[in-house]
Amino acid sequence: MACALLILPAVSAFAQPTVYRCETNRKVAYSDEPCIGAKVIDATPTQGMDKMTGRTSKGKEVRRDELNRMFDGAVRPITGKSTEEMNVLRRRVHLPGKDQAQCGSLDDRLARLEAAAPTAAARDKAKADFDLYQARKQFFDLRC
Repeated sequence: MACALLILPAVSAFAQPTVYRCETNRKVAYSDEPCIGAKVIDATPTQGMDKMTGRTSKGKEVRRDELNRMFDGAVRPITGKSTEEMNVLRRRVHLPGKDQAQCGSLDDRLARLEAAAPTAAARDKAKADFDLYQARKQFFDLRC
């Protein structure tokens, strides 16, 4: 029974894709695929709407997300992982082991590159943006 409870949230997890704001020749486009110089934007959907009657209208994904958050809170003393960390695990559970390892190393690399790109000197800016693009593209292609 406990094993089934651990698998339930993992099987039903769907993550929102990362959305990038790409600017080319003063034209702005939004995409789930990275581009050079892209900025990550928050495109999180609303979490349901309370009606005047006091009832809450929530979609399937919102209810699933709430269930996952409650589950993660219950097992946190055992796993030591936050909801965000558990969501990453749910998203990657179906990837081959090699891809999971690459995704883990890309997590660290992306964090470093995203911190370095905005502060890069003018002469290094293009290389920093390109390195960030390559890492994001690999992350996207692996379906991390």
